[in-house]
Amino acid sequence: MSRREQILDTAAGLFAERGYHGVSVNDIGEACGISGPALYKHFTGKEDLLAHSLTSISERLLTEGRLRRAEAGDPGAALDALIAWHVEFALTHPALIVIQDREWSNLPPAAQTAVRELQLSYIDAWVETLRELRTDLDRATARAAVQAVFGLINSTPHSARISADAMARLLASMARAALLAT
Repeated sequence: MSRREQILDTAAGLFAERGYHGVSVNDIGEACGISGPALYKHFTGKEDLLAHSLTSISERLLTEGRLRRAEAGDPGAALDALIAWHVEFALTHPALIVIQDREWSNLPPAAQTAVRELQLSYIDAWVETLRELRTDLDRATARAAVQAVFGLINSTPHSARISADAMARLLASMARAALLAT
């Protein structure tokens, strides 16, 4: 892991734990084993750290989601691949889910726009896959179903009380059932 990635991971964890306003650049530096001012070699400040955290993870979600969808042999396998990816992400990056939800208003407008565009593209990959399986769904209903399933999966920072493997199986099963319910 690069120093930049370490700083992003550390900042995300601290933002999730203490809130954006409860963390200083010095706190982040100290947690990384460097001085606070050394962070400025990598980021312009705390706001930049938050923006990069959410933009980079949104890019990764989209890129990996598209890749897994493309590599799947059929729409059912594509849906399973998307679900598996999002569950894996939610279980391994709970801090990013928390800060996405809680710290959105602290993002600068340009970062909000960039993150929102990436997220909408990621949702669209799911919507297209779901509509291949559920031809009875119009686009708006498919989008609502996908976003409801994201809510289910993204609840893990607050609900995961069983082993990660058991939680992954449970979430995948519930997500698939919810999306394919008639």
